[in-house]
Amino acid sequence: MNYKPIIIVAGEPNSIFLEIFFKCIQKNYYKSPLIIIVCKKLLIKQMKRLGFKFKINQINLDNISFKELNNKKINIIDVDYNFKNIFEKISKKSNNYINESFSIALKLIKKNKFSKFINGPISKKYFLEGKSLGITEYLAKQSKKENKVVMLIFNKKLSVSPITTHLALKDVHKHITKQKIYTHVRLITEFYKKNFKKKPKIAITGLNPHCESNFKNSEENAIIVPAIKNLKTKKFKVEGPFPADTIFMQKQLKKFDVIVGMYHDQVLTPMKALFGFDAINITLGLPFIRISPDHGPNSSMLGKNLSDPKSLIEALKFLDK
Repeated sequence: MNYKPIIIVAGEPNSIFLEIFFKCIQKNYYKSPLIIIVCKKLLIKQMKRLGFKFKINQINLDNISFKELNNKKINIIDVDYNFKNIFEKISKKSNNYINESFSIALKLIKKNKFSKFINGPISKKYFLEGKSLGITEYLAKQSKKENKVVMLIFNKKLSVSPITTHLALKDVHKHITKQKIYTHVRLITEFYKKNFKKKPKIAITGLNPHCESNFKNSEENAIIVPAIKNLKTKKFKVEGPFPADTIFMQKQLKKFDVIVGMYHDQVLTPMKALFGFDAINITLGLPFIRISPDHGPNSSMLGKNLSDPKSLIEALKFLDK
């Protein structure tokens, strides 16, 4: 059986990603060839500094045979990046490098009809510069799928999905719509049916404390309740709205596969309290499966060799089929 490659963009060069990547390939075997898009010189220097030893296979994009690839060596597509120190402070300096890495990856995926993609952590502040809310939206724009993608933080026991992503709390209520709720439920259901052969049981939270508001026309009454009623008529397994302060209690969790919340921290905070880094960030709605480890660059841990690779291990395991 031929396994198609997993395309990996290393992302922010001053992050813990290469460290956790080395830890993953040191202790785990993957059937799918791994192709990492990264600055070769930086990878080699970080590898030596962190005490890892791997052989390198540099890939020439003009003359490549994917069928002959394996993981006996690290398969690299080299991207130029100038740096003075192995670990530096995150800044705009790496923007062109990251953008070029994404461009190579997306062209490779489109040309060869690949469907498995991972990107390492990226500083939204410096790389996106306010042009996109997050990497989910950045990739949606690059793939011409704007407003048609969904962030799913996946764990086999429980997954969560925010209707709004990296948005200021004061603006959340303006961006909650029936259509967004429909899109989330539809794409999540399609994902579970395709990968797990089942319709997921989905809980939807309210926006306001206890799903109540002093205003007659609250978001619950105007948007969330009508959206849930409509989805039920279409045979989706949805319930709600639930108050966010009780839906994550153990007796409730056992009833659902996915909790859809109205904003980022409403569902990601309890998710991380429950599972730590044992989860992966999947973007649904793209022409390919995009996954990223569920953590940021974590620059405070650079060079210490103490970072937990659990999230990347789970990401690779999910795609290695």
